[in-house]
Amino acid sequence: MIEHAPMQIKVRQSGAIPILDVSGRLTIGEPSEHLHQALESVVKGGSRNVIVDLNGVPQIDSSGISALVRISIKLTREGGGLRLVCKPGRVRDALTVTRLVEAIPTFDTEASALDSFPQVSGSAAS
Repeated sequence: MIEHAPMQIKVRQSGAIPILDVSGRLTIGEPSEHLHQALESVVKGGSRNVIVDLNGVPQIDSSGISALVRISIKLTREGGGLRLVCKPGRVRDALTVTRLVEAIPTFDTEASALDSFPQVSGSAAS
């Protein structure tokens, strides 16, 4: 049996937008629940726009996808949004097959995901 490293989530900020760097298998049980709790935590902290970077995830199943869908719906209802960062590969293929890339904007780079959010300008030039 192959031993897999436990899933880890690191949360960092880019301006007002939290970015969750996920590494490890995002599958049924503790990993999916851990992701859901981390996402709920940043939302409870007041964030309405969130990025999840899945480039460190070698495998995702329906449970991991469900955690992403639930938080995406919640953020959309609250006037925000979820963005995914995921380069081509197995996980991107799973997101494509399940048509999640049509429901949650998915980008190859963090910069393009950040740029996709509406700009909140406190100092707009006249």
